[in-house]
Amino acid sequence: MANVVVVGSQWGDEGKGKVVDWLAARADVVVRFQGGHNAGHTLVVDGVSYKLSLLPSGVVRGTLSIIGNGVVINPWALMEEIERIGAQGVTITPDVLRIAENACLILPLHSTLDQAREVAAGKGKIGTTGRGIGPAYEDKVGRRAIRVCDLADEATLEMKVDRLLAHHNALLRGLGAEELKGEDLLAELRALAPKLLPYAEPVWLTLDEAYRAGKRILFEGAQGAMLDVDHGTYPFVTSSNTVAGMAAAGSGMGPGRVGYVLGITKAYTTRVGSGPFPTELTDAIGDRIGERGREFGTVTGRKRRCGWFDAVLVRQAVKTGGIDGIALTKLDVLDGLDELKVCIGYELDGKRIEYLPAAVAQQERCVPIYETLEGWQDSTEGARSWAQLPATAVKYVRRIEELIGAPVSLLSTSPEREDTILVHDPFTG
Repeated sequence: MANVVVVGSQWGDEGKGKVVDWLAARADVVVRFQGGHNAGHTLVVDGVSYKLSLLPSGVVRGTLSIIGNGVVINPWALMEEIERIGAQGVTITPDVLRIAENACLILPLHSTLDQAREVAAGKGKIGTTGRGIGPAYEDKVGRRAIRVCDLADEATLEMKVDRLLAHHNALLRGLGAEELKGEDLLAELRALAPKLLPYAEPVWLTLDEAYRAGKRILFEGAQGAMLDVDHGTYPFVTSSNTVAGMAAAGSGMGPGRVGYVLGITKAYTTRVGSGPFPTELTDAIGDRIGERGREFGTVTGRKRRCGWFDAVLVRQAVKTGGIDGIALTKLDVLDGLDELKVCIGYELDGKRIEYLPAAVAQQERCVPIYETLEGWQDSTEGARSWAQLPATAVKYVRRIEELIGAPVSLLSTSPEREDTILVHDPFTG
């Protein structure tokens, strides 16, 4: 049996939560390997909705769940999430949840800086969630971050806070924001330590033991390929690598152990925040897709921009992310449309191109080239076999496969976990 990595193949929000939950029910370990609490999954289990931001999807079913070193953790948000999920009857203990001792923390100063920067940027703002993800990753690569393990060493913690504030207070002064006091931050971290440290361990060892024991490991990514800090629509991206290769680095497992890469792909396209979006629809059809798809962020509640399926973007994600197969979601949102359009290429400055260029100015000038397909009037919602799908819906799915160069492994037809058509079991490799 193979391990499985689940990543988004668009701009995130592709419906990973439902698919991850479906796979998590068959996994022995679920690992979150990048991002922060700016991402969110909604799981629907037996009619109950669970909204997760930092917690891996396995916790709902009591599956061993790991937050890897590639994640930046807001510990207060994590504790609040544990309490909130606990109120829904899901008890989370160190037997279920493990946190990488070398994971970096998101502190209150990070969100303060994040928001101050966005305000100062004016029209040039990126459209971040303001939750401090970017500044936390900056501190990580700047080698001044406070990590989970630092909470266990008072002398180290004091030294690191002093070093951190020497950097951040200078930035805050420059932005006209209030400076922070080391004593206040230390007090908060001291109070937090006994709550967080029981979950901490060298998770790379735990994963190595699981792998050697032949257990099924599911790696759960956040956001999507087009938000990857290297391969996405930079600078309108997140602050981490969202492609499948990050599963190895962000968990402490070797790349040869990662396994099958499943790209979650929405049957249309959405994105949140600023940045280029070639197939965006600003008309009644775009509004209809957004309403039927309930396109509002799990974490922020922000309305998502909606557009036609962009095969160029997904094909690019397949290549850069090593995607073996896709899970196509939200096909039912397109029910009732007379015709559908799929972007098969771009026109850039009078020439046709087959990829999204790296330069943001060129991305903004890309004009989509569309292929028109026949829609369907019958409902696809809840279908659990190909025979239950309208013929034109099947043709739409098959055409997507051809255009992106990857097969459909799973087809999701509603938020319910069992409303899934399985074509190829990712755990078989």
